[in-house]
Amino acid sequence: MAKTRTRYQCNACGAESGQWNGQCADCKAWNTLEESVVTPASTTNQSRYEGYAGNATVTVASEVQQSELERLDSGLTELDRVLGGGLVPGSVTLIGGDPGVGKSTLLIQSMACLSQQLPGDKATLYATGEESLQQVSMRAHRIGLPTDKLRLYAETRVESIIETLQRERPRVVVVDSIQTIFTDALNSAPGSVAQVRESAARLVRFAKQTGTAIFLVGHVTKEGALAGPRVLEHMVDTVLYFESDTSERYRVIRAVKNRFGAVNEIGVFFMSDRGLKVVKNPSAIFLSRHPEPVSGSVIMVTREGSRPLLIEAQALVDESQLGNPRRIALGLEQNRLSMLLAVLHRHAGIAMFDQDVFINVVGGVRITETAVDLAILLAAISSLRNKPLPVDLVVFGEVGLAGEVRPVSNGEERLLAAAKQGFKQAIVPASNVPRKPIKDFVVHGIDRLPQALDLIH
Repeated sequence: MAKTRTRYQCNACGAESGQWNGQCADCKAWNTLEESVVTPASTTNQSRYEGYAGNATVTVASEVQQSELERLDSGLTELDRVLGGGLVPGSVTLIGGDPGVGKSTLLIQSMACLSQQLPGDKATLYATGEESLQQVSMRAHRIGLPTDKLRLYAETRVESIIETLQRERPRVVVVDSIQTIFTDALNSAPGSVAQVRESAARLVRFAKQTGTAIFLVGHVTKEGALAGPRVLEHMVDTVLYFESDTSERYRVIRAVKNRFGAVNEIGVFFMSDRGLKVVKNPSAIFLSRHPEPVSGSVIMVTREGSRPLLIEAQALVDESQLGNPRRIALGLEQNRLSMLLAVLHRHAGIAMFDQDVFINVVGGVRITETAVDLAILLAAISSLRNKPLPVDLVVFGEVGLAGEVRPVSNGEERLLAAAKQGFKQAIVPASNVPRKPIKDFVVHGIDRLPQALDLIH
């Protein structure tokens, strides 16, 4: 076994140094040198990367044998949806989220289901580095999970974990969490950039060589991003984020990277005293269904991954007492709200420069697509005029800087989802009006923003 040594590499310019310094000698940046492992080149191909990505021969793409991916049912349909249809053997999935949001609960539920479904008594292994075996076992018993085949393992040294995996040969493994795992090849503390990167690299290599599916739990920073090096997200196959905070009853998981499925696919769960429960109709939880029409509320149809969702957007427009009126958007990008209000003033003659504008997306979900532009503007106008919109109306469409209303993708599918939920009319871009009318559903197609204002007078 070749000996390894450590080096220090600048994460700003890439320069290498044999020892750590506060300042990089090449680019003069401060505190950018990070520890990494070096293996002698003579043994690199034989020991570290053998079989990492398959047969090391040049092959024409047309000659590569195509086969359907085998997928394992995780036991939670919403998790399977986010993963792209199930768990792929040999894949590595990184799950991040705020403390207490339900990462460990989700994985212990999935592992309990997999341990019952997969053949053999050693199909799964839950490796915990943060909690004791008693804590994990207590959680499993508290939420009523079958534990007769649920195997636990408490360890933080990656070499010991891999030795155990080679001996036990489980099909699915959870490592909770990657920030607590360390390797003897480095002298830095667990959780440091170098330790996280090297430990994850060894686990990814093991997964690819053996076909073991691995879940990695990752910590997040105060900004909500995954802690540790960005390369960690590049090494894994799938990256999932819990978007909801611990105060919300509903938990939303979004796939921000997926080599085996759609990106931006979401799964919705309900947190109960028996763990996370699957929400079969997510649109129902995002619709308030007010007993009577209220101003500033509009239903928009957004698309997350492969499914359309009906979500309520609320706006509150109030006279500002400040010299600089506030623009606050929860669940949307704040800069886009400011841009939309400028378009509204320029092309529709409605000014809100002396008004505070607050926008909220019900349910805590985060909207990333531009199809919600028209709905946000109509909600703001409804609040400004204190005039409710029809309760059976849905809206979607992108608004351009010239005041035009642009079409969005999968328009007919969005309309069908709205009709299925009982809505009767919609305001959409003209290009999204379906060729075949939808029964008992009126679609108003528009090209310009002022046309939408005429429809809600």
